[in-house]
Amino acid sequence: MRIAFYGSSLLSSYWNGAATYYRGLLSALAALGYHITFFESDAFDRQSHRDIEMPDWARVQVYPASESGVHDVVEQASLADVVVKASGVGVYDDELLEGVMAAARPSAIRIFWDVDAPATLSEITPQPNHPLRRVLGQLDLVLTYGGGKPVVAAYRALGAARCVPIYNALDPATHYPVPRQVGLAADLVFLGNRLPDRETRVDQFFLGPAATLPKRSFLLAGSGWHDKPIPTNVRLLGHVGTSQHNALNSSALAVLNIARDSMAAVGFSPATRVFEAAGAGACIITDAWEGIEMFLKQDEEILVARDAQDVAQHIGALAPSRAAEIGLRAQSRILAEHTYARRAVLVDKLLRETLSARRTAAVA
Repeated sequence: MRIAFYGSSLLSSYWNGAATYYRGLLSALAALGYHITFFESDAFDRQSHRDIEMPDWARVQVYPASESGVHDVVEQASLADVVVKASGVGVYDDELLEGVMAAARPSAIRIFWDVDAPATLSEITPQPNHPLRRVLGQLDLVLTYGGGKPVVAAYRALGAARCVPIYNALDPATHYPVPRQVGLAADLVFLGNRLPDRETRVDQFFLGPAATLPKRSFLLAGSGWHDKPIPTNVRLLGHVGTSQHNALNSSALAVLNIARDSMAAVGFSPATRVFEAAGAGACIITDAWEGIEMFLKQDEEILVARDAQDVAQHIGALAPSRAAEIGLRAQSRILAEHTYARRAVLVDKLLRETLSARRTAAVA
């Protein structure tokens, strides 16, 4: 089957945390025989910050971030068997959603793929005339980056025929242990862009513990932190391309995961970074959110922190040998249960079930 996928960017992770999620899932679907065209706009300076070259498992079409550019790619939805509009493209999102779903053939499977479901639901729930609300009942599937039963129930209440979480996962060919780099060594590293719904939690779970542990070393990676007041024992790395994530995760004593506000509130939304770090065999410390046990076991495969004091206590008590043991257990669990190959099998099953249901309905 041919998939037309309209998302933020496959080629660049610059201000685009969904990049590795798209790459892992779509490359795994390509391995199952799907033919994928990914449409991404030339916006937010992403094309000058590409992390990968054009892949051999998908055709990528970059279009101008303009009305005419959107018009040209919308028409191509008519050529696909599966039409996917992802959330958070960043430019002309509403026009793309309504355009590609209108252009899709009657026989095509229509999907909205939400990579930030809690935030999307917060936006559309009070707006009955929101473009997504207007087309929701026409879609075959809503797939989400996470969110568990709360997100499924919320989308169903708004009229979605079917909503299924497709969680983040690991691509073991991309994220794996590498030799430690002295220049990236630290007691704790956090990788994430500076965003309004994340910054307060970074202050609490990362900068707060750093201030209370002046003799320990901390690395803060990601875009937007350059003018942030930070303790003297915190180093800033700026944007770190995906090609350097393995080295970053393999060089620190521990890697910190901090959920964005909405995802922490809903739970069941492990970030891509959790799986990347586990793939590299890193010891992960995460802020607390509901559903962690679905992916990793507390105190054996991941360390959980309820507040800044917990983070500081974990770092203070963490010997390199225990960090290595936790990292190895996490890597083993993720490789066994949470790879993109497994996620792609689930997506393939959903698509085939949708087609089968249509055939049954047509006969009836």
